[in-house]
Amino acid sequence: MDFNKDTGKKTAELLLQIKAIKLSPNEPFTWASGWKSPIYCDNRVTLSYPAVRNFLKEEIAKLVEQKHGKPDVIAGVATGAIAIGMLVAQELGVPFVYVRPEPKKHGRKNQIEGHLESGQNVVVIEDLISTGKSSLNAVKALKEANANVKGMIAIFSYGFEIASDNFKNDNIELTTLSNYEYLLEQALDSKYITNKELNTLKDWRMAPSQWKQ
Repeated sequence: MDFNKDTGKKTAELLLQIKAIKLSPNEPFTWASGWKSPIYCDNRVTLSYPAVRNFLKEEIAKLVEQKHGKPDVIAGVATGAIAIGMLVAQELGVPFVYVRPEPKKHGRKNQIEGHLESGQNVVVIEDLISTGKSSLNAVKALKEANANVKGMIAIFSYGFEIASDNFKNDNIELTTLSNYEYLLEQALDSKYITNKELNTLKDWRMAPSQWKQ
C-alpha cells in the first residue's frame, strides 16, 4: 500500500473533526462482531458535510487515476460506499455500478446493480477496511461477471494483518486515503488523545479480538 502522508493526515483530521471516527480508549465501543474497541469509524457521516465529501471525492478520484488509470467503470461496495463511489464516478465522468453483499432474492436476482459489460476495467471503491472480507466478496462477484478488477481504493483502513493477508491472497491491490498510523499521529498532534491513550490504541490494533480495556 502506498500512502501520501499529507493526504493521510488531513483525511484523518477531517474524519476526527466530524466524528466519523470516534476515539474512546477509556470507554470502549462494542462492534457487531463482539470485539471491544477503543475506536469506531462510520464514514457515512462524511456525506452530511459537503466540504469533507468533496475532499474525499477529489482525492479518491486522483488516486484512482494515479494507480490504475481511468477505468471504464467505478464500483461501490454496498451499502457504505455506494454514495462516495457514485461521487467518484461523477468526478471521473465514468459509469457507476454497486455490488450487494449477496444476490437479491427476487426480480432479476442481481448482485451487481447497474450496467457492466464483460471485460470492462473496474476500480472498486470502499469506505472502510477491517478484515477485508466483505470488500473482497464484492471483488469476487465482479470477477464472476468477467470484469477486469484493477484494484480497490478505500477511505480508511485499520491496517489489520488479516486484511493485508486477505488482499494479498486474492491478488488485489488496496490503496487507502488514510490509515491507522496516520490517524494516531494526527490524533496526538491535534490533542484528541494523550500519550497514554496512544499506547492503548496501539495495543488494541495488535490483537483486537483479544483486547481487554
